Amino acid sequence: MKLPEIHRVVTGHDDNGKAIIIENGPLNTVQDIEAVPGTRFHEVWSTEQTPALILSTEQDPTLGPIVLPPVKEGTRIRFVDIPPDTEEFLSHGKDKMKDAFSDIGDEGASTVKEDSPHPLMHRTESVDYGIVIEGEMTLIVDDGEALLKQGSVVIQRGTNHAWANRSGKMCRMLFILIDGKYDNDLASKIASHS
Repeated sequence: MKLPEIHRVVTGHDDNGKAIIIENGPLNTVQDIEAVPGTRFHEVWSTEQTPALILSTEQDPTLGPIVLPPVKEGTRIRFVDIPPDTEEFLSHGKDKMKDAFSDIGDEGASTVKEDSPHPLMHRTESVDYGIVIEGEMTLIVDDGEALLKQGSVVIQRGTNHAWANRSGKMCRMLFILIDGKYDNDLASKIASHS
């Protein structure tokens, strides 16, 4: 199933401070992840600080290489199309995760081990809102999982996790990522668990 193209509208201001439409069309950065065939990242926007600096106009911050997490004190919004898991991927995917996460600018995010529950296990120090737009997805964490259907929202709080598509159909999720920082106590527990 081919999912529709993402349409983006970006607003700004003219020289007099009047609100205008700067962009109205397709996204400038859409990338297939070669190590996980069928996975496609649709980069929508990002900010580099909080509070976000609002300029009259600015260059599209999604141009350039894709990076998984937001920058320090920043945010990121993207759609991700996730294909159904295959037996091949589940059996041998862990060997490709270094390349997969390298393709999205965060090789160190992969936490997959020989006994991991899914090849895509990873962790970022961020709070991520994941919303199922189309299809179904299963969220897997170290100890548990949850089935997500269209309209489900996950608040992923820096946990070790993976997205498993067991539905047999494409799934599209919208992710809004916000830079985070682990509490010192939690950081030491995570370090000892790794």
